[in-house]
Amino acid sequence: MQTEQFYEQFDAILLTLKRFALACHVNPDGDAIGSMLAMAEFLRLKGHEVKMVCPNTFPEFLAWMPGANDILVFEREDEACKAAIAEAEAIMMLDFNNLARSAVLHNEIGKTRCPRILVDHHIDPDLEHITCYYSETHVSSASEIVTEIVLHYGEQYLTESVATNLFVGIMTDTGCFSHSIYHPRTFELAGKLVGKSMPYNYIHRMIYDSFTENRLRLLAYAIGHKMEVLPDYAVAIISLTMKELNRFNFQPGDTEGIVNFPLSMKKIKMAVLVTERQDQIRLSFRSKDSFSVNDLASKHFKGGGHTNAAGGSTTVINMKTTIKRLKAILPEYEELRYDE
Repeated sequence: MQTEQFYEQFDAILLTLKRFALACHVNPDGDAIGSMLAMAEFLRLKGHEVKMVCPNTFPEFLAWMPGANDILVFEREDEACKAAIAEAEAIMMLDFNNLARSAVLHNEIGKTRCPRILVDHHIDPDLEHITCYYSETHVSSASEIVTEIVLHYGEQYLTESVATNLFVGIMTDTGCFSHSIYHPRTFELAGKLVGKSMPYNYIHRMIYDSFTENRLRLLAYAIGHKMEVLPDYAVAIISLTMKELNRFNFQPGDTEGIVNFPLSMKKIKMAVLVTERQDQIRLSFRSKDSFSVNDLASKHFKGGGHTNAAGGSTTVINMKTTIKRLKAILPEYEELRYDE
């Protein structure tokens, strides 16, 4: 769908419908929360009623974001979330390309027959039952797309809180502007947002300088004790079991960013973080240059994402088996072989 067609259809929805429900993906990150919060305020400024629903708890280091207290979390407010979705006249899906990625919200949204609007930047969106969509893979984040939408309707909607939330989304989804930047427009928009947002040093401190002691000790343990650098491949793997996570009183978001650290080594082309959860083992992939972890994750671990950042999972809850399987597929990828 071209942007002109999106705005034509979105305008029609805005003119005729009043109540919106906004949803994000499971295990929400800064982009999911930032794009949802910003879109919610934008819609309210245009006179709409808005409720935000989230599948599970989001990281504590995002709780300071303007409007975050208004987000309904399904795992603790399931009836309120169900009501928000059932009563909505339109549902907006932000930062996820497939309804399955909304986890417990999947069934609730699936029951509805109202218009659905998709705003996302992931590869291969599932557009079944989507009324209109703004899906662009060569942008940094869903927050970058929401910034474009807000500016389309006028800079008066770019309030301090909207700008702050959008800047957090772009900043976190680019690793503080270290990856996933495909064109200068990302920096142009970030500059405009910084000019309208809370002070940059405050935002940066709240996101990157708010670790708990346990989170910092978990990071040190992960790198110092659990990082395996493979001798024949330019690959590093960090694995953390539930027992190890619990040892550091794991909270949502505590593993955020760990997978990026091995990439700071010159020889490493791909880093993988493998974490054990109650019902699955999750894998987070990061890469340098042109190696596509999206292809690897989608082919072998029922996942996907972007060229340099992707995720996957397996329901075989055995850490040794998962790592053995991961290593066994590496010979398929000659570009990952380590050359002195």
